[in-house]
Amino acid sequence: MLDLLAALSHQTSLAVGCYCADEAHCHRSVLRELLAERGAEMEPAAG
Repeated sequence: MLDLLAALSHQTSLAVGCYCADEAHCHRSVLRELLAERGAEMEPAAG
């Protein structure tokens, strides 16, 4: 699934959201790292 999301990121915009105020203490940081390892195109982390 992560490989698919990484591949799709080169063709379309995707968003992952949750209610955590700080990405550094959230599952989003883990997901960001895993997608980056797979070559996903990403915007800079919000902060």
